[in-house]
Amino acid sequence: MQITKEQLSQLIPKNPYLDQWYEALSVLLPDYDINTPNRIAAFIAQCAHESANFTALHENLNYRSETLSKVWPKKFPPLVAEQYAHKPEAIANRAYASRMGNGDEASGDGWRYCGRGLIQLTGKDNYTAFADSIGITPEEVSDYVQTFEGAAQSACWFWESNNLNQYADSGDIETMTKRINGGTLGLADRKKHYEHAKHVLGA
Repeated sequence: MQITKEQLSQLIPKNPYLDQWYEALSVLLPDYDINTPNRIAAFIAQCAHESANFTALHENLNYRSETLSKVWPKKFPPLVAEQYAHKPEAIANRAYASRMGNGDEASGDGWRYCGRGLIQLTGKDNYTAFADSIGITPEEVSDYVQTFEGAAQSACWFWESNNLNQYADSGDIETMTKRINGGTLGLADRKKHYEHAKHVLGA
């Protein structure tokens, strides 16, 4: 099965770039075996939640101090959080330092490899693995995943790398969400998108 432009328009309503998203997805989804109503519904649902209906391709790190302390309590205790509030690049460099293949805070890797694409590709390890899969450098990925094709392809690659088709086949949105998010953040919204997508796609 392949998604039609009319179906996609119902799944990401009012998106100003419907033609570009349709062009990218119609080529890429079959390449990554996202090719049944359940698989396409789950993929679109998760991407729609992660990217605010295919409109946000870059992680929003413009946090208030209170939010920083809540999201990353060890990295941003209250006094530290006050110094970093509303400084996205500095926040990324501290929050993502020395993990996921990134260097320390001073390296700038946290910002260089922060979340980008339809499913927020994050960390040098993921950027490198995705880059290797399509024959470009990790540095080139940063720009590529903010294009329509790159944002969609990085999400497809993440989907395939984490074997998410198997959870789509069984309708296990909760486990799928944990693989994507590390927890169950936004689960109700993801399920709402999924049920709507299944209806539109006739799953």
